[in-house]
Amino acid sequence: MSEPKILATDLDRTLLPNGSWEPDPDAIPLFNELTETNGVLVVYVTGRNLDLTEKAIAEFGVRYPDFLCGDVGTSIRKREGGIWVDDPGWDAHVRRTSPHWNAAAVRDAVSGIAGIREQEAEHCGPFKQSYYADHDDRDRILAEVDARVKGRFDEVIVYSFDSANGNGLIDFLPQSATKQTALEYVAAAHGAPKDEVVFCGDSGNDIFPLTAGFSGVLVRNADDQLVEQVKAAMAENPALKAYFAKGGVMGLSGYYTSGVIEGAVHYGLFEV
Repeated sequence: MSEPKILATDLDRTLLPNGSWEPDPDAIPLFNELTETNGVLVVYVTGRNLDLTEKAIAEFGVRYPDFLCGDVGTSIRKREGGIWVDDPGWDAHVRRTSPHWNAAAVRDAVSGIAGIREQEAEHCGPFKQSYYADHDDRDRILAEVDARVKGRFDEVIVYSFDSANGNGLIDFLPQSATKQTALEYVAAAHGAPKDEVVFCGDSGNDIFPLTAGFSGVLVRNADDQLVEQVKAAMAENPALKAYFAKGGVMGLSGYYTSGVIEGAVHYGLFEV
């Protein structure tokens, strides 16, 4: 049996054209068609929960994925027979590999830090404790967060910036339940070598999968900070693979969905 072709992508401002750049109007239908005709296994790796992912699919017309690594990679679902099916082994895997993780304890630890506000209940969960943060005061906030949390809960602390509204975002996750580890889990379940799995991203919390040994793609509208971080990681580790979309492939601009298509063409997932 041949190994599957896996194309994984972030949603907001990567696959979805919901930033300030002008999208190519036919890019989403083209993405839907190319993934289908080329037999590509599609994985969405996103900070969105299931409800917000469904809303994005309805609003933008992107296809349903084969797998959804949602909630910043803390949940994994398969799309099967028109319904979502939770991965039966994921929760046990996370609890086994991050035994000190405790969302309630993290919440208590950061209580009272000025400049952060807990996100709504639908954006938090057993493997995700999330906050809005004052982006202009992020250095002080993150220093205080580190002093209270770092290394105590088998956690990772992910900071990102929502350019749509100016919010800083802080996610506390188990070390074994991130965008990177969720995609590694899906790839391993399908026997796909890591360096043959393509991952596309645009911003802060995409840094982990983009520098973890997958075949990375940064869409043309990727944050400048992320571009510099990935280039620095590549300078330190020449084995890392990352493609920086620039437009011109199939007459597309390289922004959002067009950049995902461009990256998939670059790595040979799409025959065009």
